[in-house]
Amino acid sequence: MEYSQITQQANQALRELLEVAGLKAGDLFVVGCSSSEVRGEHIGKGSSMEIAAAILQGIYPELKERGIWLAAQCCEHLNRALILEEEAARAYGYEPVSVLPQPHAGGSWATNCWQAFEHPVAVEHIQAAAGMDIGDTLIGMHLKPVVVPVRVSLRQIGQANLVCARTRPKFIGGARAVYPAGEKR
Repeated sequence: MEYSQITQQANQALRELLEVAGLKAGDLFVVGCSSSEVRGEHIGKGSSMEIAAAILQGIYPELKERGIWLAAQCCEHLNRALILEEEAARAYGYEPVSVLPQPHAGGSWATNCWQAFEHPVAVEHIQAAAGMDIGDTLIGMHLKPVVVPVRVSLRQIGQANLVCARTRPKFIGGARAVYPAGEKR
């Protein structure tokens, strides 16, 4: 598997999602990633630090440049905890928990992010504004309440299914309610 191709796919999917997501500096962006699925194996059975690093290279610099915080979802062995910068956790009022992700307990993705971040911490829950699910990792629990799927031109990264999503504010009111211009249902 060509790592540069994985990096390019991750970056392309991210750019397409960001084009429609309407994120601002300071927003949270969650990524769940199974490096096993990217390489064509069953989730949790073929973890690859190299594949996770290739995906991180396609995602992290772009988000960092825009001032958007990356939150890396861990695997189920760490209860899908998240790795993010301590500054982001403080800004959102998220309480850090004590755990250090490893390739087979947290996943290669979270481990790579832990190593790449300046001051990483783990937290149990967040509410991100948008995200990417690479390999059926189930990021929905870490998105704001109204999730809208975003179709990008890629359906996979490597061999892993790709699902992208953004969120929007809740629409409230009845038949007479009026909503801000540009807000899509």
